[in-house]
Amino acid sequence: MQIRELSIPDSYEITPKQFGDDRGVFLEWYRFDKLEETIGHSLNLRQANTSVSKRGVVRGIHFADIPVGQAKYVTATHGAVLDYVIDIRVGSPTFGQWDTVLLDDTDRRAIYLAEGLGHAFVSLTDNATVSYLVTDVFNPTREHGINPLDEQIGLVFPKEAGEPLLSPKDTGAPGLAEAAASGLLPTWDDVKAFYQTLNEGK
Repeated sequence: MQIRELSIPDSYEITPKQFGDDRGVFLEWYRFDKLEETIGHSLNLRQANTSVSKRGVVRGIHFADIPVGQAKYVTATHGAVLDYVIDIRVGSPTFGQWDTVLLDDTDRRAIYLAEGLGHAFVSLTDNATVSYLVTDVFNPTREHGINPLDEQIGLVFPKEAGEPLLSPKDTGAPGLAEAAASGLLPTWDDVKAFYQTLNEGK
């Protein structure tokens, strides 16, 4: 597999090598050792999630408190989504910026984003099926959101997604500036210190 760092530090696009024949296709969509070589530590995976979304559905922007946060390794097993990683780490050189990876059942890419980064996607097809490997179980008291329509962030949704469909929870989430002012967001210094503890195996 090929692993490429995105423009947001600590996030990566993973492109697997596919082996096809007259029976179908085989691929490795997750390799802990290859990812460990890249990020400096292995993932302690604790939960696997799947979502199925209609075309136009937007899920996110979501993140969890540091520590322990929730790193994510995400792929689409059916259909297509445009996946977004958003830098919400106050003090980061790319704070407020974002990058994207197309996840679909053709190239079968994945995206990895470290703890403290914001995550969202928009479904480009009906029944888009997304699978997530995550490093902590869901904890509603430590999980937060930022409005994906926040103009300061300025996420751009492809025309083929159609009209965005969002949950009341996501549309009711604060914008980036409000979340930062309230102390809700992780800081660059705190997350880098946390990454260091992971790399040291503490």
